Amino acid sequence: MRELLKRSITGILYVFLLLAAVFLSNDAFDFLFLIFGLVCLYEFKKIIKLSGYYIFIAFLIIWWLFIYLINESAIIRVFLVACCTVNIFLILRLFSNNDTKYNNTQKFIISLFYIGGGCIFLTMIPYLGNHFAKFLIMGIFIMIWVNDSFAYLVGKSIGKTKLYESVSPKKTVEGFVGGFVFALLAAFLLWKYDKDLELSEWLILAVIVVVTGSLGDLIESKFKRSAGIKDSGAILPGHGGLLDRLDSLIFAAPFAYLTLQIFNYVS
Repeated sequence: MRELLKRSITGILYVFLLLAAVFLSNDAFDFLFLIFGLVCLYEFKKIIKLSGYYIFIAFLIIWWLFIYLINESAIIRVFLVACCTVNIFLILRLFSNNDTKYNNTQKFIISLFYIGGGCIFLTMIPYLGNHFAKFLIMGIFIMIWVNDSFAYLVGKSIGKTKLYESVSPKKTVEGFVGGFVFALLAAFLLWKYDKDLELSEWLILAVIVVVTGSLGDLIESKFKRSAGIKDSGAILPGHGGLLDRLDSLIFAAPFAYLTLQIFNYVS
C-alpha cells in the first residue's frame, strides 16, 4: 500500500509539472524538456556506459540551434531523417538475437539522435503551426498515458500471451491490444475537443504514437536488460528513472513530427 501511495503521489506531481509547463508558457515548456533531455541523457549514458561528457555539450548546442535559430525546413528534415534512421536501426536490433556491443562513437551517435533528438522533436511539435499548439502536444501525452495505463490494466487482468518475453516478461499481447484500442478512443475524444486535426488524422497519429511508443519502451527495456539493471535511475520514487517514464514519448516524437509534417503537406 505504501509503494502504491508513493507511485500515485509521484505520478500526480509528474503530470502536474507537465501540464503546468504546457499551459504556463512556451518558454516554460521548452525549458522543462531541455532539463528532461539532460536528465534522460545522463541516465542513458549510465546504462550504456558512454564515457566522457561531450554528449551533453552536443545536445545543448543542437537543442539551442533547432529550438531558437534554425527555421530552414530542409535542415530540419535532415535532422529528422537522421533521428528516424537511428530509431529504425534500434528497432532492427530489438528483434535481433545478437547482443550488440557498441563502441564509444556508436554510443554517442545513438544517445544524440535517439534520446537527444527525441527530446528536441518533442519540444518542436507544438511549433509546427502558426501558434503554440498546446492541445496537440497534450493530446500526444494523453494518448501515450492512456495506452500505457490500459496496456497495464488489461494485461494484468486478462493477459496470457507474452508480447516479447525475453525483453519485457510482463508485457502481453492482450495488454498491447487493450492499450491500443483505448488510445484510439482517446484520439476520438481529443478530436471532439480540439479540431486542429481531422478525426482521421488524430486516429492515424494515435496509431503511430502507440506503435512507436511501445517499441521505444521495449528498446529501453533491452538496453536495461543488457546492462543488468531494472530502472534507468531513481529520480522518481516508485517509478524509477525519468527515462523510464519518457522512453515511449522520446522514441515516438520524431515519428509523430514526421506524421504531422505529412498532414501539413497533404492538406
